[in-house]
Amino acid sequence: MISNEFFKLNALKTIHKVKNDLEYKIPIHIKGDLVAYLTPVKNTEKIVKLLKSWRDDAPYAYPTVFESTLEGTKKWLENKIIKNVDRLFFMLIDLQGNFIGHLGFSEINAEEQSIEMDLARGTDSIKGLMTYAYGSLIDWVFCELHAKKVIAKAFQDNEKSVDIHLRCGFRKIKNIPLKKIIKDERNYAFEEIENKDQADRIFYLLELKNPNYRSNKEILTSGPFIGRNEIMYVSDAVQKGWNENWNDYLSKFEESFAKYIGVKYALCTSSCTGALHLALASLGIKKGDEVIVPDFTWIASVSIINYLGATPIFVDVDPESWTILPEAIEKAITPNTKAIIPVHMYGHPAEMDKIMEIAKKYNLTVIEDAAPSIGAEFKGKKTGSFGEFAAFSFQGAKLLVTGEGGMLLTNNKELYEIAKNLNDHGRDPKIPFWINRIGYKYKMSNMQAAFGLAQLEKIDQLISCKRRIFKWYSEGLESVEGIKLNDEAFEKGAKSIYWMTSILLEKELKLDREEFITELKNKFNIDTRPVFPKISKFPMFKEVENINSEYISKRGINLPSGVCLTKEKVNFICESIKSLLNQLQNGTE
Repeated sequence: MISNEFFKLNALKTIHKVKNDLEYKIPIHIKGDLVAYLTPVKNTEKIVKLLKSWRDDAPYAYPTVFESTLEGTKKWLENKIIKNVDRLFFMLIDLQGNFIGHLGFSEINAEEQSIEMDLARGTDSIKGLMTYAYGSLIDWVFCELHAKKVIAKAFQDNEKSVDIHLRCGFRKIKNIPLKKIIKDERNYAFEEIENKDQADRIFYLLELKNPNYRSNKEILTSGPFIGRNEIMYVSDAVQKGWNENWNDYLSKFEESFAKYIGVKYALCTSSCTGALHLALASLGIKKGDEVIVPDFTWIASVSIINYLGATPIFVDVDPESWTILPEAIEKAITPNTKAIIPVHMYGHPAEMDKIMEIAKKYNLTVIEDAAPSIGAEFKGKKTGSFGEFAAFSFQGAKLLVTGEGGMLLTNNKELYEIAKNLNDHGRDPKIPFWINRIGYKYKMSNMQAAFGLAQLEKIDQLISCKRRIFKWYSEGLESVEGIKLNDEAFEKGAKSIYWMTSILLEKELKLDREEFITELKNKFNIDTRPVFPKISKFPMFKEVENINSEYISKRGINLPSGVCLTKEKVNFICESIKSLLNQLQNGTE
């Protein structure tokens, strides 16, 4: 739970920053297509004329907002909107640069930690545009301002406004009867009265709670951001995604994901593990083959090798990036080596240029385990765009979630067709129910894809949140000796998404990691977790001496890194870590 003071301070700071950013935009998507932007309103002659004309066309929607003259509109815009520190209005602009509406919020309630929305005016030049624009703004308020809820008011007879609010998930909590007070021919006001029977109009008070808000004090290690489009897309898939529409969202999710990463083909799967298995199977990896993997990763990177009877060869990782060491790869190559699986660990990209050079030199195939790294980059290219195949995860703790799910990517059409066929039980596409080969079924549902598509539409904002959280940790733990964060290896051209902000308790601290984790939970209610164990230590494998993997797996900790984490909570975590270190090292309570 965040304090009322922090909520208000954060909101005002964010509003000020947005108002002064001339390039600020909130993208509006409809089912995978970018259709418009929201950008902070400015006091220009063109906008003033538009606002006046919109008010004149629909005075019932803007009672007494401003005097219906150009000068009155200009003064209202400057004094009531632009100079008002807790009010923020956006213009809705289509891709051709046309102004097609405006919407925003008009009040910050620190005590309730709520924002009052103001759905002001718009035209649906594209069906459903105002609903999606309003939903996107609500998501922005929840994600950037950390509001506990948003409230809104709508006239009962303004059916379009009421409908938009209900479709965005608002519920009516109060009816407010109003009496009309006439000022002159064009200007009038409404005052609240008690007797509903004497009312000229009825105001609905509506409320929408933030589904991402956690009221309890425990700070969890991870957590997604769930917005309006996720709910609307899944609802649409539930109602319409059957029969001839059974794969509408699947196709759109695959197409949009491939475009975002920068590859030609994408295949939705039930998990990243399934995607990796399909990749190796499509390449014909078999018993007697060797596949090189980092000794520090999640077991899925290795299990899929064993599924096919091949042998995993464990090599060490880089101590800075925690990703596979290129020089260790080259030393491990034998005549039986067929492939390399680099893992972009915790959102940090592996050193892909050197890995691809080695693969080319020895005629090896690269399969990127990009499970936690959507949006991460190496020298300007996104992870998932380097290898013959790449696989991503959408498991519930990841940055982009579908509950469970994954995606297989490739630029090779022939391999894509093989993987697609294997994922359909090896079914012949031309002969009903005829099976040409033993295949698998790692399919994603259309409803999951609908959810994933909505998540993908806000992926840049989610990445920005993760990188901001790491920055807060970096500032908060900067002066703490013996703690090292998993920072970017800048000299290698890496851009991490910091899916998990992690620390190493270095040797000089002489602390037991498990005690540290337990005490953070018991004393401060902060949930953390150890990093992955060294894979070759598991009983089904023969342990390999990989010094960096051993060290990281014993000393690494994943800190709370959920997208909705606030700066106040990160500050609390940092102070708690400092306090606990002092207690454990000095034996104080």
